[in-house]
Amino acid sequence: MEVYLVGGAVRDELLGRTPGERDWVVVGATPEELLAAGYRRVGNDFPVFLHPVTGEEYALARTERKTGRGYRGFETRHAPDVTLEDDLRRRDLTINAIARAADGTLIDPCGGQRDLAARVLRHVSPAFVEDPVRVLRVARLLARFAPAGFTVAPETLALLRTMVAAGEVDALVPERVWQETIRALGEPAPAAWLRLLRECGALARVLPEVDALYGVPQPARWHPEIDTGRHLELVLAAAAELTGEPRIVCAALLHDLGKGQTPRERWPAHHGHGVRGAALVQQLASRLRMPNDCRDLACLAARWHGHVHRALELRPGTLLGLLEGADALRRPGRFGELLRACEADFRGRGDGAARPYPQAAYLASALAAARAVTLSADEHCGCSGDQIAALLREQRLAALAALPKPAPAQSTAAIRPGRDAV
Repeated sequence: MEVYLVGGAVRDELLGRTPGERDWVVVGATPEELLAAGYRRVGNDFPVFLHPVTGEEYALARTERKTGRGYRGFETRHAPDVTLEDDLRRRDLTINAIARAADGTLIDPCGGQRDLAARVLRHVSPAFVEDPVRVLRVARLLARFAPAGFTVAPETLALLRTMVAAGEVDALVPERVWQETIRALGEPAPAAWLRLLRECGALARVLPEVDALYGVPQPARWHPEIDTGRHLELVLAAAAELTGEPRIVCAALLHDLGKGQTPRERWPAHHGHGVRGAALVQQLASRLRMPNDCRDLACLAARWHGHVHRALELRPGTLLGLLEGADALRRPGRFGELLRACEADFRGRGDGAARPYPQAAYLASALAAARAVTLSADEHCGCSGDQIAALLREQRLAALAALPKPAPAQSTAAIRPGRDAV
């Protein structure tokens, strides 16, 4: 029995990165031998075991044969005569098909080290097309490694397009689509993920609401990039720079969905796109079975980002309506996340990256002022619930009316997106 470190751990070490987790391949063994040694089997589809001490995954070397559609349509074979090279050649990308022996020797039958040096994501073999998850995985890895200069090999991009055209991506279950999406949104360059999915045609299949934004114009006065899809790429880049929190980046990704439903005759204005967008987020979240926290933050971003951008001009009543509508009084932490997503939206335009965004600090102060309002025992003594609510509202409005605005130099129209273009 021989054991090898494989996959991403070897790749990351060769790139000078700290591996997140380590996976191992066992050659020349049977499941019974591993069980007898104290390993614990996990799952039923593949011969994968957990180490009795480290808890790391050890998989028997195996081969795969396509037997049906989708990523579950495989027949696997694992036996003591399956070689390490057999196992490596079934993997997705050459940079993930490198193994390291216990003595440090590298086994690289597919040229992974060459592609690491060339900064290329290249498929191992034509069998790459058999697993549709690889379309999403390549896009996710590009989101991770694009800042280091990695690109997708032209022949691999051609295979991605072939897989999409053949309908393989349509067989992906919603949970897997969401899993790969949220992981990609936590990578350093999610805009690269978005561009690749669109370039190979997969975006229209897995996130059609997002794909519909490409080609939709916005007023050049507020959006020098004009195209809403291009704007979205800039927003994702800004969100990744502002925060590494995937949930906030997801809200930034989905904030403008309503613009995809604006009738052409109304372009480039997008009246009411916030309300339309929130409804679309609900539909998308239901389809992909998104967790509630991601869904709710994205809905808030879609519904309220216009109000956030115009915060410096809102009257006290409208400002309080924003705080109440976003449930900021009860969920101040989530409201802070909403402000980050909105700031990414503002910075995701051709000339907004370096400009100040005082709306975020102003709204944080407004929330603090509203939450600081309390009623004394004498004030609510003998009052009904409705009367208490009215008193609280009255005092909150007074607190917001007294809130100082940023200096005039910071609150000019130059930093304010148009009402229907944000």
